[in-house]
Amino acid sequence: NKAIGLCFFNNVVIGAYHAINKYGMESVSIVDLDVNHGHGSEDIVSGDDRVLFCSTLQHQFYPISVADSIASNIINAPLAGGATGSAFREAVDHYWLPRLEAFAPQLILVSAGFDAHQADDMGGLNLVDADYAWVTRRICAQAQRSASGRVVSSLEGGYELHSLARSVEAHLKAFLGD
Repeated sequence: NKAIGLCFFNNVVIGAYHAINKYGMESVSIVDLDVNHGHGSEDIVSGDDRVLFCSTLQHQFYPISVADSIASNIINAPLAGGATGSAFREAVDHYWLPRLEAFAPQLILVSAGFDAHQADDMGGLNLVDADYAWVTRRICAQAQRSASGRVVSSLEGGYELHSLARSVEAHLKAFLGD
């Protein structure tokens, strides 16, 4: 009901509900890769068992606080400022992947924010290009198992242009199996 921060539109959530309402999909996952919490996405889908929302975020960054959601379809994996790719990968392995496997989405939508890159001073996380390729391969593997390979990625952030370009390239190459 209000815009907070940098994100005013919610294209990925619109896409999720379009897939559900127009194409009859019964399970859609949204995976939010970003330094910021996807609070708008979470607010919209919270409590809707047709949508599983998985988010990594720099905790105690932006927005100022993130409370643990009481909705069973929300999986937040907060990362401390300074977290590296190993902490990110551990969070994805521990929080996201088991829930994605159990949920078996028919479509996975990626809110692809690359501002958690170590070269991007928008936040304070230390991911590198290889971390984005790694998580993309995990997302695609799940999509192969449950969604006939259906994955849609929407660019949503990254403010240091060189690291953004490299991260997007790594993301796209991972989609292509490189």
